[in-house]
Amino acid sequence: MFPLFLTVMLGIIEFGFAFNAVLAVNFASRNAALTAAEGGDGEGTDCLVLRAVESDITAPADRARIGHVDIFRSDKNGDQIGDATVYARSEGSTTCTYAGGTTVTVPYALVQDGYPVADRCNTLAGCEAGRTLDLVGVRITYTHVWVTPLRNFVGGNPGGFTFDRSNATRMEPVL
Repeated sequence: MFPLFLTVMLGIIEFGFAFNAVLAVNFASRNAALTAAEGGDGEGTDCLVLRAVESDITAPADRARIGHVDIFRSDKNGDQIGDATVYARSEGSTTCTYAGGTTVTVPYALVQDGYPVADRCNTLAGCEAGRTLDLVGVRITYTHVWVTPLRNFVGGNPGGFTFDRSNATRMEPVL
């Protein structure tokens, strides 16, 4: 009876840690999408987005487990349109300089610039080819590793499991 009880207890604890990570990543992607929408096509918007992700993933989730952050143009259903701008956490760092000389360094390196800041449409009058305000999305990929020894009882991938969460928001218009 004790092994069954122990397995159930470890399962509950592991589920709690995994569920916390899912909620933290979902919140971070929503907040980052809002930050991207407010930043629009402004210089350094991506650094603000990445800083928001960094500040929103807190313990017991671990920001070091973020694989990459994708910033993309979205349709009204939240699905990606075209290529995304992809930042990988393990690849290096990016530094942005703002007006007034302020610099910000984030622990993400640009891997692919498929949706550059300059191509984002946040003008109420519209952009090229009659395109109006963009919906901008942010997808965060995260790897949850086993916290408890439950894997030893039920089997499973020793590296844990990877999931992603994304959110999209309409750009804030500039008149």
